[in-house]
Amino acid sequence: MLRKALLYTLLGLASLITVVPLLYMLSLSLQTEAETLAAEAVLVPESPQWGNYAELFVRAPFGNFIVNSLVVAGAITLAHLVFDPLVGYVFAKFRFPLRNTLFVALLATLMVPFFVRMIPLYVLMANMGWLNTYQGLITPFLMDAFGIFLMRQFIQPIPDDLISAARIDGASELRVYWSVILPQTRPALAVLGLFTFVFQWNEFLWPLVATSTPEMRTIPVGLTLFNQEYFTLWHLTAAGSVILFVPTAVLFVLTQRYFVRGIALTGLK
Repeated sequence: MLRKALLYTLLGLASLITVVPLLYMLSLSLQTEAETLAAEAVLVPESPQWGNYAELFVRAPFGNFIVNSLVVAGAITLAHLVFDPLVGYVFAKFRFPLRNTLFVALLATLMVPFFVRMIPLYVLMANMGWLNTYQGLITPFLMDAFGIFLMRQFIQPIPDDLISAARIDGASELRVYWSVILPQTRPALAVLGLFTFVFQWNEFLWPLVATSTPEMRTIPVGLTLFNQEYFTLWHLTAAGSVILFVPTAVLFVLTQRYFVRGIALTGLK
C-alpha cells in the first residue's frame, strides 16, 4: 500500500511539473502587456484579457497562419498515411533482390541531420520555382524513413497465411493490402498520424527558410512577428502558442485509444 501511494505521489508530481508550464502559458496569454513586463511574474491576471486572442488577427494575418499550418501539416500527414504503410508492406512481405540492403540504406537516412539536407532541398525548390508555395512546403516531406520503419515492424508479424488465403480467393495485391493489411494496422496508423501531424504542425525551420511573405507563414514562424527590436509581446506570443497547442491536444484525445493500443502492441511484438 505504501509503495503504491509513493508511486501515485511521484506520478502526481511529474504530472504537475508537466502541466504547470501550460497553465502559465494560458495565464500569460490573458495578461496585459504591463503585467508581462512586470518585475515579478504574474501567475493569475488581475483582469483576464480575452481580447488578446482577437488582437492576434489584428496585428498579423493570423488566419493565414492557421490555414497554412492546417494545409501543410494535414497534407503531409495524409501522404504519410498513404505511402509509408504501402512501402512498409513491401519491405515486410515481399522478397526481392537487395531488399535488406535497401532497407538499411533507408534507415541510414535517419542519421543524416536535416541541416545537411536543407541546402540541397532549398536549391531544388528554388530551381523548380516552388519557394513560398504550398508545394514547396509539402513535397520534401511526403514520405519518411521513420514512418516506413514503424509500419514495416508492425506489418511483419501479420501471419503470411492471411495474405496467402486472400490471394487464393482471387484478391489482387491492392485488395490484399486494403482489406487484409490496413485493418490490422489501425493502431500503428494512429501513432504514425499523430506523430507526423504534431511534428509538422510545430515545424519551424523549413517554413522559415522556404517562405518569404507573411501570408505563407505557418503559426510557429508567424509568431516571430511579435518579437520586436527591443522586447517581445509575450501576451500575444503566448496567445498564439495556446492556439498552436489546442489542435494537437484535441487530436491526441481523439486518437488516444488507438495510440495507447499501438504502443502496447508494438511492445508485445
